[in-house]
Amino acid sequence: MSRAITLAGKTLALALLFIGGGARAQDAPLLHALFQDHAVLQRERPIPVWGTADAGATVSVTLARETVTTQAGTDGRWRATLRPAAAGGPYELVARAGQAMQVVRDVMIGDVWLCSGQSNMELPVWRALDASSEIASASHPRIRLFTVPQVAAVMPQATFPSATAWKVASPETVRDFSAACFYFARELQKTVDVPMGLIQAAWGGSRIEAWTGADALRAGGGAEEALDVLALYAHDPAAALAQWGRHWERWWTTRPGAVAGDRPWRSDAPDAGWREAPASLGAWERWGVPALADYNGMVWYRAQVTLTAAQAATSATLELAPADETDMTWVNGRAVGSEYGAGEPRHYRLPPGLLKAGANTVVVNVLDTYRDGGLAGPASAHALRFDDGTRVALDASWRYKLAPGDDAPPGAPWQAANGLSTLYNGMIAPLGDYGLRGMLWYQGESNTGEGAAYAARLRTLRDDWRRQFGSRMPLLVVQLAGYGMPPSAPVDSGWAELREAQRQVVAEDAHSGLVVAIDIGDAYDIHPPNKQELGRRLARVARHVVYGERALAPSGPVVHEATRAADGVRVAFGGVTGALTTTGANGPIGFELCDAQARCRYADATLEGNTVVLRGADLVDATRVRYCWADGPVCTLRDTAGLPAGPFELSLTTPEVPR
Repeated sequence: MSRAITLAGKTLALALLFIGGGARAQDAPLLHALFQDHAVLQRERPIPVWGTADAGATVSVTLARETVTTQAGTDGRWRATLRPAAAGGPYELVARAGQAMQVVRDVMIGDVWLCSGQSNMELPVWRALDASSEIASASHPRIRLFTVPQVAAVMPQATFPSATAWKVASPETVRDFSAACFYFARELQKTVDVPMGLIQAAWGGSRIEAWTGADALRAGGGAEEALDVLALYAHDPAAALAQWGRHWERWWTTRPGAVAGDRPWRSDAPDAGWREAPASLGAWERWGVPALADYNGMVWYRAQVTLTAAQAATSATLELAPADETDMTWVNGRAVGSEYGAGEPRHYRLPPGLLKAGANTVVVNVLDTYRDGGLAGPASAHALRFDDGTRVALDASWRYKLAPGDDAPPGAPWQAANGLSTLYNGMIAPLGDYGLRGMLWYQGESNTGEGAAYAARLRTLRDDWRRQFGSRMPLLVVQLAGYGMPPSAPVDSGWAELREAQRQVVAEDAHSGLVVAIDIGDAYDIHPPNKQELGRRLARVARHVVYGERALAPSGPVVHEATRAADGVRVAFGGVTGALTTTGANGPIGFELCDAQARCRYADATLEGNTVVLRGADLVDATRVRYCWADGPVCTLRDTAGLPAGPFELSLTTPEVPR
C-alpha cells in the first residue's frame, strides 16, 4: 500500500517552516525551486517568475533579451512577469538582486503539463510494459521531467522541503518517472513539435480530497468539522487529536450495527470477545483464523505496559510498527494518533499526564481495505520511548477482536494520502501559478463506491486548480480501467459508478477531455502495465480538446441518447471514426436494461450504422440502459479505428409523437 508522512513533531515543524518568508540565507537561491537548469516555461502566455531576496531588494529577471524589474516585499518575496514567447531555446534565465545573482541554463519554452493522481499516474516506466527496451531508447532531449517530492502538509506550502530538479529525458532519468505522463508527451510531440515539460505530482492510494485545497473543500460543504480539526492541528496537534478522537468515537457508537456500551478503546472495556493474537503479529490473513483469511475491514488490538511512577512522570512517545493501512490509536482511553500508510512505523507523542504508575492500556484500531492487513510485528517493535532515552516494550501478549461492518471509519484529516488538502498543501500549492498548457488526472481507485459524491469532488478539484493555474486550464481525465473478473450477471459496481461520475463531469465542460481505458485494464492487477496505449489516448484527447483538432474524434464512440422505438431501444453514438463494430461476437456485448426497481438484465444488441438497437422481453419495464457496468466488464463495442465505446448509464427517453 502507500506511504504516509507524519505531520507531528519535527515533521510538522518542517511543514510549517515553509508557510512564510522568514530570514533568508546569504547563499540561498533567488529563484523558486521550479526555476532550475533544463526547465520548460509555458509558451505564448505571460511567464510568471518568483522567488525570495533580501527584504526590499530590487530584483531584475532576464530571459531571451527581455529584462523586467521588481522589488521584494518586507517578507523577502518577489514576483515578476515576462512577456509571452514562442517555443524555442535553449535560453538562460538570470535573476539579480544587489550582489546576488542566479543563472539558470538550458531553459526551453514549450508546453508544460501537470500529471497528477494516484498509483496509476505514479507508476514508473520501469514497471510498465516492455520496460527494458523503452528505457534503453528513451533519449528525448526536448522532453523535460520534474518530480514533485511526496510531501503532505497541514497548511499550504510556498516551496519544497527537499531538493528538486528538472531532468532531460534519457535512459538514466525516465526509469522512475510516470510512465503515463512520459508516454503521453512522447506521443504528443509527434504532432505538436515543441519542447514538453512534465511535472509529476502523484501519490499512490491517494483520495481526491487530499488533492483539493481546504477553502474549496469548505465551500463544497460536508467536511466542516474535519477541516476545523485540520486547522487546529497546524498549531495544537494534541488538542486536535483529542477533538478528532471524540469525533471518531461518536462515529463508532452511532454507526449502523453499533452495540450500546461498546467502547473498545477504553481502559475498562470488558474482556469479552477479545482473543490472543499471534506473538509475531503481522498480516492477519496469515494467522490461520478462517474469519480473517480473506478479511478486509477493521480489527481492534489491545496491549498493556506497566510503568513505575518515575517513568509515568517522564515525557514519552508511543512507538508502533507499521499498520496496514490506517490506524486509530488510544492510550488509557485518549486518542493519541492516526495515520494512513502500510510502510511507515507510527510515532505518537503523548500528552503530559496521560501515563500513570502501574498498568497502561494501548488500543489500536486497524483498517485494511486491500490485500494484507494488520499491525506488523514483532511484539518488541511496540514500545514507549522516554525523553531520557530509555525504552519500555509493550507486553508481548497482544489481544484482538474483529469489528465487522461495511462502513469505513472517518479518516483523520491530516493523514497524507487519505486526508483533506494534505497533498494539495504539500505538492500543488508550491507550484504557485507556474505556467501550464494543461492538467492530466488519473485517480479514483481510492474513491470507488462514492460515485455521486465523486462527481461533486471532481468538479471542486477542477475549479480549485483552475483558480491557481488559469480559469480555462484544460483537464484531461483518465477514466478508471477495468479491474477484476467479469460477472456472469448484471451487478452493482462502485467502479462503474465512479466511471460514470468521471464521464458526466467531463461531458459538461468544454475544456475537459475523457480518456477511455476500460479495455486496457488487467483483471488481476490494479496497475495495468500498458501505459503506452494510455499515453497515445491521452495525446489524442489533448489534440482535440487543447489544440483544436476538432475533426479528430477525441476518444472513440460517445453515447448521445437512448430512446424507445417500435423495434426496441435505440442507443445513438457520435464521435465514431469509420463505423461502429464489435470484437469477438456477432453483436455488441455488455448492454443492460434496468427497471425502476434497479433490476437489470442483459440485452440482445445489433448494429445499425451508428446506432445500437436493444431488444428483449424486459423492454416494456425498462427505464435505464447501462453499458460496461462492472468493475471488470466484458464489453465489445468500438469503432473501426480501434477505439472503444466507454461505459455509461442513461435514462430512456420516449420520442414525442407529432399531433
